[in-house]
Amino acid sequence: MTRIIGIDPGSRLTGYGVVGVGSGGITYVASGCIRTTNGSFPERLADIYRGISELIEGHRPDGFAIEEVFLAKNPDSALKLGQARGVAIAAGVAFGLPIHEYAAKTVKLGLVGNGRASKSQVQHMVRVILGLPGDPQADAADALAIAICHVNTLGLDKNSPPEKR
Repeated sequence: MTRIIGIDPGSRLTGYGVVGVGSGGITYVASGCIRTTNGSFPERLADIYRGISELIEGHRPDGFAIEEVFLAKNPDSALKLGQARGVAIAAGVAFGLPIHEYAAKTVKLGLVGNGRASKSQVQHMVRVILGLPGDPQADAADALAIAICHVNTLGLDKNSPPEKR
């Protein structure tokens, strides 16, 4: 079974989602959030790096998908997000994973059919696609959506039933 980890980066809360792809289609493996400490910004970046490294060690994904940087209204926020993204990517590279980047609009368009879909629409579609009993937390749902987008982009899910593609 191929495993993909999706990452929704943030300087205080980084969402992650792991999906598996095999002959039975795409399946849920794990999801959640890495919550950083209240320490300095460099300490929070270290928390993200350690957290993603632990996830990679524990789940042994074959691929790493992450959301691209988007333009934010606040330049300071955009810089912090970029740095959080950078340490997440560095963790993936340190484990030799191929890194793939997706724009939020691309992820939403592929999952919901609307590049401007709301968080609740993304949560709902992730729940439906993965057969979850309830909506995952918003940042975890975004990370799962990124992983699903990667699976679909690479055509890894070709053997799944049409309703799961």
